[in-house]
Amino acid sequence: MSDAPAQSPSTTAAAGDDYGPLANQIVDIFYKIYGNHPGFRVNHAKGIVAEGSFVATPAAAAWSRAALFDGTRIPFTVRFSNDGGFPAIPDAAPGNIKGMAVKFHLPGGANVDIVMLAVKTFPMATGEGFRDLLMAISESPEGAPRPTSLDVFAASHPTVAASFDSAGTPKSFASEQYYGLNAFIFVDKAGRRQPVRYIMSPEEIAYLTADEAAGQPLDFLVDDLPWRIAKQPVVFHLTAQLAEPGDQTNDPSQPWPAHRQVVNLGVLTLHKVLADSREVQKDLLFLPTSLVDGIELSDDRMPLIRTAVYGVAFARRAR
Repeated sequence: MSDAPAQSPSTTAAAGDDYGPLANQIVDIFYKIYGNHPGFRVNHAKGIVAEGSFVATPAAAAWSRAALFDGTRIPFTVRFSNDGGFPAIPDAAPGNIKGMAVKFHLPGGANVDIVMLAVKTFPMATGEGFRDLLMAISESPEGAPRPTSLDVFAASHPTVAASFDSAGTPKSFASEQYYGLNAFIFVDKAGRRQPVRYIMSPEEIAYLTADEAAGQPLDFLVDDLPWRIAKQPVVFHLTAQLAEPGDQTNDPSQPWPAHRQVVNLGVLTLHKVLADSREVQKDLLFLPTSLVDGIELSDDRMPLIRTAVYGVAFARRAR
């Protein structure tokens, strides 16, 4: 295992308050791009909620002392979503990045949240850079003269295309691979520390061609999930890519080398989609800083910024 800087979850979660001004700026720009849709998220507005159970592998307990990995059956709530703030966006919209957020419900009331996207890297290294990207998007409406502000911004920031261009249209939410783009620190029973990035893999990865996607109904992914789970439980495998000494942990726009070791942490089994999913998700809040002993933040600031943004956005949609 390698050493990496990290703070305790108790101090880092509160530190999200330091990013209040930036969080408000980001949320304001999201509203500028998508408008106000009361009761819906300002981003990833369209989604569906399911429930299931997680069982960790023995290997997971060897890397982290977290109660999440003790091998018992842990219930969870999961939300799959489309990118953007339009509640009625077509599921097959070109280049739309899918999301998967999981809230593990541990005994005693603690939660561990993992927030993932179906791209291998984040478009920008910092929260300030992401704010600037959103501003460029807001200044580039459909039909704007070219080059647009987004064209100019992307040309000078190659991490934008590297992230966005890796998004495809999955055959199902259950056939997509999702990435936890931020580095976290596993701490084992001996206190040894290991930087990791999560990967959530389905039983089978399957994408539609552009022609196939163009012929899909508006809600084909949302409609597919309950039908699919009714036939048989949907399974995902939670894994972790392990950093090696010298790998940076503070820039989610840069991948670790593909040959880094990946360990199997456990199996998630989805048992049912909630019948009142649309109402339930209004009150759901997934925070990447929701951690327990054995899982800590790294020196990546983005989880703190994301927590601040999600908190601001949640407060506004709850008005």
